[in-house]
Parts: sequence; C-alpha cells; structure tokens
Amino acid sequence: MSVLEFIAALFGVLNIVLIVKRSVWNFPAALVMVTLTAIVLWDVQRYSDAGLQLFFFIVNLIGWRLWLRHQGVEGDVIVARLGMAGQMAWIVAALLAIWGWGWFMAMNTNASYPWWDASVAMLSVVAQILMTRRYINNWHWWVVVNLISIGLYWQKQLYWFTGLYVLFLGMAIWGLIEWRRAEARQRAAAL
Repeated sequence: MSVLEFIAALFGVLNIVLIVKRSVWNFPAALVMVTLTAIVLWDVQRYSDAGLQLFFFIVNLIGWRLWLRHQGVEGDVIVARLGMAGQMAWIVAALLAIWGWGWFMAMNTNASYPWWDASVAMLSVVAQILMTRRYINNWHWWVVVNLISIGLYWQKQLYWFTGLYVLFLGMAIWGLIEWRRAEARQRAAAL
C-alpha cells in the first residue's frame, strides 16, 4: 500500500458520495482521483485500468459540462432511465469490447490478468458514459465492475483499492436507491 493509493482512495470515496447526491462537485474530486489512480495502476502493470483513467479524466470533463446544463431547481442533477433496447445495445457493445481489448492485451503486453482487466476497463467505460449521461442504469454496471475489481485488487495486493471497491460496491447500491428515489420525485413533480 502506498500513500498515493490511499489518497486516491479518499478522493474516490468523496467522488462517489457526490455522485450519489447528484452534485456537480463530484467532477473535481474525480479528476484528482483518476490522475493518482493512473500512476498507481501503471506501477503494478494494470495497463488497461491505468489507461482507463485517461478516458475517465476526459469523460469527467465532459460530464461536468453536461451536468451543469441539467440541474433541477435545487441544483440536483435530473436523472433519466435507459430503455431496454439501449441496455441491450450497451451489453453487446461491452462484450465485444471486452473480447477485443482482452485479446489485444493478452497478445501484446505483459499485463497481469488481461481478460479480467479488460472486463473492468470496458464495463467501466460503459458505466461512466451512462453516469455522465445521467442514466440510473449506470449503477447496475458499477455493481458488476466493483465485484470484479475487488478480486483483482486483492490479487495484486492493492489493499486500499480493494477496500475502496468494497466501499464502492455499497455506494453503488446506495446510488441506485437514491437515483430511483430522485426519479420518483421528478415524476411526482411533473404531475
């Protein structure tokens, strides 16, 4: 465990709490977290996950702008739900991306656990895009990502990140509950 890993984990917790609360302030916390996380992951040969942090950095900048444009009266971000066709399209896209990225990493790098790493990376991409677009469905994807990540980080002896992802799992469940409540309030207010 490193100090950098610990600080990244703290910013990760702050980030998720602010996302659950639908606060645009989650984005500055995310930018710090993903920068520090990329450094830690590169050092332990989790290249897919380290590269994913660059994607997260860019998407968080975009998300910050999008969320600022979709705030309700009290400043909370308005949530939406992805339909069944959209969900199926994202599932197929994620499976194809996992296969492609996992194969590439297995054949061209010394990445440890390239297929599992690719799964975390590609599922995280989908989850992050859905979160940035304010879809409640993002939380289902994060639950799966967190479950896989817990095992991977434990295996690499990144115990702060293991604990962080156990916490993230609980927070993803909390986020799903809170965003469903927000959706119900939005519907009630629209009547």
